[in-house]
Amino acid sequence: MKRAWWVVVVLAATSACSSVTPDAGTVAVVTRKPLILGHGGVDPNPVTPGRSFVAWTTQVQYVDMRPWLVNVEFDDLMSKDGVPLDFNAAVRGQFIDAVKLVSGFGADSEFFKRNIEQFFRTTVRDAVKKRGMNEMAIEVTAAEAVDAEVTKALTDYIAAQQLPMKLLDVNLGRANPPDAIKHQRIDTATQEQRINTEKQRKLADDQRKLAEESRAAADNAYRLAMQLSPEQFLQLERIKMQRDVCAAGKCVFVVGNATPMVQVGQ
Repeated sequence: MKRAWWVVVVLAATSACSSVTPDAGTVAVVTRKPLILGHGGVDPNPVTPGRSFVAWTTQVQYVDMRPWLVNVEFDDLMSKDGVPLDFNAAVRGQFIDAVKLVSGFGADSEFFKRNIEQFFRTTVRDAVKKRGMNEMAIEVTAAEAVDAEVTKALTDYIAAQQLPMKLLDVNLGRANPPDAIKHQRIDTATQEQRINTEKQRKLADDQRKLAEESRAAADNAYRLAMQLSPEQFLQLERIKMQRDVCAAGKCVFVVGNATPMVQVGQ
C-alpha cells in the first residue's frame, strides 16, 4: 500500500509540471502564476539551454539571443534638391537582457516596429534631406556619412529608452531615383560622351593639320635651301617615290624620259 501511495504521489507531481527546453542561442523567461500559495511574477533568472521543469501554470517565453536583422523600405524619401528616392535600409541588433525584454517591452516579433521603427524612419528622413540626389545615389562618402549619422542617433535613442539590446550596425542601401530621372541621367551621359568624342576627333584633326603644315613648311624650306623651283622640287619628289617603289626589286628603272615599269604578279 505504501509503495502504491508513493507512485500516486510521483505521478501527481509529474502531471502538475511542464518542461522548459531552450535551444542553443535561446533562453526562456518564465512568469510564475501560482494558483494558491506564493506570489507570481517574472523570474529574474532566465532558463538557459537544456531542460528544466516548472509548474504547469507557469508561462514560458523563449527569447532568441542571437543577432537579428530588420529590413526597412523607404519610398519617395525627398532629397535636398527635391528628388524622391527609394532605398532599402537594414538594422542589425542583438538582445542583451531577456528578462527585461519580456517584462518591459515584449519579446514578440513586433518589438522593432513598436519601439524603434518610427524613430529610425524619422532619423533617416532628416539625414537624407540634408543631401542631394547625386550624393545619395553616387557618392560613397555621402552614404557612409548618413550611415554614421543614423547609427549614432539610434545608439543614443536605445540608451535613452533603456531598450535591452545593442545596435550592431546600420546600413543604407543605394538610393534609387525615379525612372524619369534615371532616363535623363542616361541621356545626359550619352550626350556628354558624344561631345567628348567630337572633341577628341577635332583634336586629332587639328594635330594632323599641324603635322601637315609642319611637313609642308619643312619641304618648302628644303626647296629654298636647294634653290629649286616648285616644278623641280615636284620632279625630285616623284623620283624619290619611284626609287622607293623600285627598291623592293619589283620594277625596272630606266634612265631617261621613260617611265619605270612595275612587274605585276612577281
